[in-house]
Amino acid sequence: ALPISAISAVMGTQRLPFPSGVFDVVHCARCRVPWHAEGGRLLLELNRVMRPGGCFIWSATPVYQNLPEDVEIWKAMSSLTASMCWELEKKEKDTLNKIGVAIFRKPINNECYDRQRQQNSPPMCKPDDDPNAAWYVPLQSCLHRVPTDKSARGSKWPLRWPKRLRVPPYWLNETQKGIYGKPAPDDFVTDYKHWQRVINKSYLYGLGISWSDVRNVMDMRAVYGGFAAALRHLKVWVMNVVNVNAPDTLPIIYERGLFGIYHDWCESFSTYPRTYDLLHADHLFSKLKERCELAPVMAEVDRIVRPGGKFIVRDDSSTIEEVEILLKSLHWEVHLTFSKDQEGILGATKSDWRPKLYAIS
Repeated sequence: ALPISAISAVMGTQRLPFPSGVFDVVHCARCRVPWHAEGGRLLLELNRVMRPGGCFIWSATPVYQNLPEDVEIWKAMSSLTASMCWELEKKEKDTLNKIGVAIFRKPINNECYDRQRQQNSPPMCKPDDDPNAAWYVPLQSCLHRVPTDKSARGSKWPLRWPKRLRVPPYWLNETQKGIYGKPAPDDFVTDYKHWQRVINKSYLYGLGISWSDVRNVMDMRAVYGGFAAALRHLKVWVMNVVNVNAPDTLPIIYERGLFGIYHDWCESFSTYPRTYDLLHADHLFSKLKERCELAPVMAEVDRIVRPGGKFIVRDDSSTIEEVEILLKSLHWEVHLTFSKDQEGILGATKSDWRPKLYAIS
């Protein structure tokens, strides 16, 4: 497996598990997706998740070949993207391999939408259609208006990297209450400093982890993405998971230039087995066990962590004890448990144990 961020997913009938307006660029190479079909429903989903001013980079035979089918698809795509108010920024072909690429840009305001209102194809989404609702939400064949209020998310491009990683987004204001009770911008900064302190004083040297061997990391309860941000100087990437029953902080994570996804840990995670080197769970399981049993969740952890992979758990002491019992039943090596004032931490390593007998279904 290449050490780059990925999920296993299908674009079909439901929205992708991402908030609206968070991707700077969407890229599709050797792309066989029928974007023009069914009124452009799949391309309209890309429009939902793309940031205003963001780009769609498309490299497929309709861009650079002249077969009748390719010509017809290019005409259909040109018509569809124009109706969506996308601008064709560039269309060119490589002089060596003759493969071409087209780059489309999403509008940064609603002027084109207003001009084409009478066309109504595709229609504008209804005002009560939340573009950020993405968990088991059916695809919608409509366009959401671009935010225009200067204080609204999406009305401005994020700060340049790496400043965007550590500075609260402009759309967080003092009147908003953060996850931990402070005004949202202060909460953001406090969370970032907390994880910088924890990682530098504990995780880097106190858990017996060889970080040079770690590349694929997941934060199972990411909140603001402070854990991932504090790992910036290490050669790792982090999948930030925001739980569907928690406050929606995933747009903040994307505004920082990080990657993340919505998920419900009472269900399986959409990835192949043995894909992660390290999983991190901060006060996830004590909340989760109010809704589902932990045993299947630990089995899912075991599935997605590679042999020799690490697991760091922070939670209340009783939950730490429960997690320890479950991990040992899965033949993990629990090499650290520590509790103080009813709060605990656990460090574990997945073994290379394999069962000698297999159930036949």
